[in-house]
Amino acid sequence: MGQKVTKAVFPVAGMGTRFLPATKSVPKEIMTLVDRPLIQYAIDEARAAGITEFIFVTSRGKGALEDYFDHAPQLEQELKNKNKTKLLEVLESTNMDSGAIAYIRQHKALGLGHAVWCARRLIGDEPFAVILPDDVIAAEKPCLQQMIEAYAETGGNMVAAMEVAPERTSSYGVLDIADDMGEMVKVRGMVEKPKAEDAPSNLAVIGRYILSPSVLQNLNNIKSGSGGEIQLTDAIARDIELSNNVYGYRFKGQRFDCGSKSGFLQATVAFGLAREELRDDLKGYLEDIMQAGI
Repeated sequence: MGQKVTKAVFPVAGMGTRFLPATKSVPKEIMTLVDRPLIQYAIDEARAAGITEFIFVTSRGKGALEDYFDHAPQLEQELKNKNKTKLLEVLESTNMDSGAIAYIRQHKALGLGHAVWCARRLIGDEPFAVILPDDVIAAEKPCLQQMIEAYAETGGNMVAAMEVAPERTSSYGVLDIADDMGEMVKVRGMVEKPKAEDAPSNLAVIGRYILSPSVLQNLNNIKSGSGGEIQLTDAIARDIELSNNVYGYRFKGQRFDCGSKSGFLQATVAFGLAREELRDDLKGYLEDIMQAGI
């Protein structure tokens, strides 16, 4: 049912103020988990899902992000001269083909919905994915790939969803569920950042979406919502009214909120322990400090 999805939007215009002073000169998306920038995890996930066109919605001061995906001939030649083939292979995964990546400026910080709307001319009249690099997901099969496979059966719109503690619903868009089918839920409505007592469920939307082009039309017609911003949630909810074709997908994997310092530190530990060459040293150190009661 679902048309092939080949384009993905990466909203990366945020200032990253929670990570100052680091983000004074380094875009948040370039900050590293172990040895890879956050944005590399997002790109790798998109590639695994079959994405071939990458659209970055940026802002002033993101030059280092653009440079990261460029070729580095001098560095590559130096590695070749020293016969460091493994490092060359690592570097290869950071290079993007000419024309595969596009950069659009979001001149005003008007929310996620506005950021996606900024990419409308490059998306055109076809379905597209949205990946928020702050949400890093450790999974055996990458999250967006899981969603693309499910989307092939449903079409429409699909959002990644996970259960959260009821007192945390005010930090998320939350699904009002019409039909719970286990892995998939049919969505009756979406509420942006509800108080715990007003939340229709504890199934929260996290930063992976597959959206139909009609959502862009909805964004055209939306006035600012929660917090004075143009909310993507509102545009997706409008598609429920028009087409009743929105699904939540309970992905398999662990999500880390790398937009927060605590989540970033947790992700660093988890991804470090997942690396064979680092696991023993890091695990030993963590055990030592736990025993010492630090």
